[in-house]
Amino acid sequence: PVLPGAQPVLPGAQPVLPGAQPVLPLPPKTGRSKPIPAPRQQSSPDDMLPGHVSPPIHVTTAAPLARAESLSSISSGTFSTAGTPTAGTSRGPSPLPAGGAETVIPVAAAFSETVNAFFKGTDQDKCMVKITGDLMMSFPHGIINAMTTTPSLTPLTFRIKNSSRLEQVLPNKTLIALDPSQTTLDSQAYTFNMPALLTYLKQQADQNIGASYYNIGIMKYQMRTPAGIQNTPLTLVAYWKCEPISTEIRVDYAYNEPAFPLATALTNVTVHLPVDGGVTNVQSIPTATWNAEAKRALWKIPEISKASEGGGVSTLRAKFDLSEGPSKPMTLAVKFNSEGTTLSGLELELVGSAYRASLVKKRFAAGKYMCDSQ
Repeated sequence: PVLPGAQPVLPGAQPVLPGAQPVLPLPPKTGRSKPIPAPRQQSSPDDMLPGHVSPPIHVTTAAPLARAESLSSISSGTFSTAGTPTAGTSRGPSPLPAGGAETVIPVAAAFSETVNAFFKGTDQDKCMVKITGDLMMSFPHGIINAMTTTPSLTPLTFRIKNSSRLEQVLPNKTLIALDPSQTTLDSQAYTFNMPALLTYLKQQADQNIGASYYNIGIMKYQMRTPAGIQNTPLTLVAYWKCEPISTEIRVDYAYNEPAFPLATALTNVTVHLPVDGGVTNVQSIPTATWNAEAKRALWKIPEISKASEGGGVSTLRAKFDLSEGPSKPMTLAVKFNSEGTTLSGLELELVGSAYRASLVKKRFAAGKYMCDSQ
């Protein structure tokens, strides 16, 4: 439904010259509606550690957030023992140098999260959010020899810090188990079953001759996310004005810095807007691409951050001339990704001196990130 009393979004738009690219004059600043202020492909985990050359790992991902879906459980997800790791010949963890039992073993890790959100009108409390993630670890090929020649090698234990932010955790029970003696209210500790890990890595070494490291899915998790926009990295509000001969649309968006444990830019942002009613002409600001076959407008925004113009707060506007109007307000979708942080704020810490974290990568991306008008 259209917001009652909505005003034309693109006042003063003029017909374009034949063959010219539609261009709209900037609307006056007075009276401009502001976006909701911030309140204070799903990518596979295997590409977190660069250079792997084998097929992607088979770790099931959490279900996307449907419009009316409650935040579903991830407890049905499973890890596949056979074929779960991937192997690589490029950079993973640091190589394990030749040495005796005193050699410190490098281990790399990667957090990869997906944020699903559904915005409805201007009511911030109606926003539904679901954030799921995967933790992967990468082991150097040399660990096989270290574990074989040193049966008494200290078991690898790691902590997931800030774990109180999690609602559900699904560990890879084939390889790790919760260590209650080292777990606290805000830090979960897990210890590897070293014989199982050795058997697992040997299998992968036999299947991937020459690989320098092996990526393994360690756990899946879901973040505790109450309804509302406080955990959404990009807030959205859409307005539609549908008339028999034209449709005017405004999309307000805002970079929501409080949602980030560490403020990083949203990159490769795309906004996908379907419009029906027989579109014959499109005028937009900034310029959008119209796909007549898919009946969809597309905006591409290279980056949105606090350093962007307006602090990451801006507006997309478009007017669509119609031959079979009026249009019906439809759901728009947004895609983006971000490197260098997660939304959960989880941290990984290795316990003891036998191992060191040589690399910990973090990223998140939009999954089902949608917006409806009122």
